Amino acid sequence: MRLNMILAGVLLLAGCGVETATTAATGAVIKKQELEQGRKTMEQMQQKLDQANQQVQQRAEQAGGDK
Repeated sequence: MRLNMILAGVLLLAGCGVETATTAATGAVIKKQELEQGRKTMEQMQQKLDQANQQVQQRAEQAGGDK
């Protein structure tokens, strides 16, 4: 009987460990997705900044050529 109680306790603790590991793995996957989305957003913003800089440069060249 005592052995059964010890075995039940060990199984409960092992189950908690699996749940903790699963939660940590899920958290890591979510963090990876957040980082990937952040990287994509940063790349999009960089493209928009590059386009804006090109437009400013073209306008400056046009204004200089009009003189």
